[in-house]
This record gives sequence, structure tokens and C-alpha cells, in this order.
Amino acid sequence: YMKSYISAAVIFAALLVTVPAAPLAVSELRHTSAAEPTAAVYKSENSEKETKKQTEAQEPSENSKKENEKENKSASDDQESFKVLDITTGKVEEISVFDYVVGAVCAEMPATFEPEALKAQAVAAHTYAQRQKEKALTSPDKELNGAYFSNDSSKYQAYFTENQAKQYYGDNYEQYIEKIKNAVSDVESEILVYEDEPIIAAFHSMSSGTTESAENVWGSKVEYLIPVESDYDTEAPKYMEEYEYTADEVKERLENAFDDIKLGDKPEEWFSDVSKSKSNTVLEIKAGNLTVTGQEIRAALSLRSASFDIEYDDGFKITTRGYGHCVGMSQYGANAMAKEGKTYKEILEHYYPNTELKTAD
Repeated sequence: YMKSYISAAVIFAALLVTVPAAPLAVSELRHTSAAEPTAAVYKSENSEKETKKQTEAQEPSENSKKENEKENKSASDDQESFKVLDITTGKVEEISVFDYVVGAVCAEMPATFEPEALKAQAVAAHTYAQRQKEKALTSPDKELNGAYFSNDSSKYQAYFTENQAKQYYGDNYEQYIEKIKNAVSDVESEILVYEDEPIIAAFHSMSSGTTESAENVWGSKVEYLIPVESDYDTEAPKYMEEYEYTADEVKERLENAFDDIKLGDKPEEWFSDVSKSKSNTVLEIKAGNLTVTGQEIRAALSLRSASFDIEYDDGFKITTRGYGHCVGMSQYGANAMAKEGKTYKEILEHYYPNTELKTAD
């Protein structure tokens, strides 16, 4: 468990120093999708089919003429592309910006979400890819064989090929892919920047009601990854979840996660001295003889978030709020804002304050 968390922190550190000219200095240092979304910081937890089924029914598609225009457009944009290493074949493929962003949105956000939320997700996905591209051009990774990133979702933003999307959506493929292509087409050239550099466009499924700062989760301050209100999340599916563990189960998990931990004979005393942020994230907690972070306990106990409460009464009951690392854009929050008539620009302004939209180079 701790290995995945440490890996996440390392990835986040790399993101902070992605672009040499970037104003952010890294003091140290991960998910997206579970222990943290991978592209640790980016990948969304709610890209699972189960979550998709929980969302509302898909809206009617646009006309097929518009769909054909999108296909023709993507085929002609070869000069604007991303080099992606296919880990199954070992080949580096050139994928148009349009097709890549479509594939990323397919993998990262339910297609049933509102068009303006899909647009916001598309901008975040494009921003991520652009930042990775600039990193690859200035500091190439030999393992990528000249590519900017790979389709390995454990290391980079999730991405669906056309065939994967067809398998994923099944009979709804034509309807969903048209909706996503329409959304991507409207924002294809836009990325988010801070001081003229592509931002770390972190996102997550849903927050505890207020998003969290990058500093509290990964240890490094980022001017635009700061707490903002996201009350909509409290109405999202599975916002609050309860876990029940026996004392033996918790003991086994904690001992697997922390080599030097010592637990006494009284399970009710195993957890104490809880410190929380204003966003209700557990920052530190004493587990046995060790003081650890909420993110580490989240990983050790396979919790949906680090916003949790622990009770003991002949067994442990743990209640979580939200899903994911809770940094950056809440996807359910974005969808709720879109339902209220907010535009993708307003969504992005809310979740990434101090940034601005810019046309990608």
C-alpha cells in the first residue's frame, strides 16, 4: 500500500518540475484513480463502469452530420499530435490532439455527464498532455522511446483507443462518442495555464464538500490547487460510505503497511490524536505507536478518501466522505455546476483559481 502512495508522491514531484520555465519550485514530493488516480494526480476514480451506471441517462445525440465533421477534422490534424507509446506493441504512435483528448475524456469521465462538464474535462486532459509533452521535449524519458507518454494508465492519464471505447460503451457507443467528440471539438485548442505554463490539472471524482490543497495531500504548495467549496458533492452517488472491519483485519492491514507499527491489546486505543484540515481531510493520525498521514491510512485500509472518521465498538466502523485525493476539479461538482447552467469556463475558473485559458502552442 505504501509503495503506491510513495509512487504517487514521486509522480507529483515530477509534475512540479515538468517545465524548466515553470514558476513552481519543488520542495519534494501522486492519482488519480484510486490510491491516487494515476497519472496519479489526474486519473479519476469514477471512470469505472459501476459509477457510470449510477449517473443519469444519456441525453439525445447531435446530428450525424456534425459527427462526420469531427471525424474528418481529427483525420486532418496530423500536424498537431501527441506521440504515445503503446505498451502492448512497443510502438510509438502519433495521435492527433483531438483523438487523444476524446480518448482521455472517454476513460476519465462518464459520458452521461453534462456537455459543459465534458468540456471542462477535455481542457484538463489536454492541459495534462501538453504539460507531459513539454516535459518530454526538454527531459526525455528513455523508456518512452521518443514518446511523450504511454497508454499505461498506472503511470499516465487514462486513454481509450477507438476499440476500447467501443467495448466499454457497447450498444451506446455511437451515442456517447458523438457527444464526447462534440464537447472536445468546442474546446480542442484550449489549455489552462499559470504564469504562461500548462498547469497540473489534477481532478478527482468528488470531494468531501470542499476540495483539498495540493500542499495538504502531496506536500508541495501549488498556487491554483487550493481548497474551494464544492457543496454539490454531498449529493453525489456514494458520497458517504461505511466500512466495517474486524480488529484482526485492521491489525493485518496496518502491519502490512507499516513495518515498525506496534499495536496494543485494546483495539479501541489503536487510533488517536487525529488532525484534520479545514476540508475535513485527515492530515495526521496516531496509529499504534506511529504518527502517519491520512493518505497512508486511506491506502492501508483501501478507503475511498482521506476524509474519514473511525469508530470502534466490538469492531471498526469507518465512514468516508468523497472519493479520490480531492485536489483540483471535482467531476461530480463540475457536472452539478453544468446542470445549473454554468459554462466550462466558469467550472474551470472555480476549481482552478488563479489560472487562465490559453490556446495551446
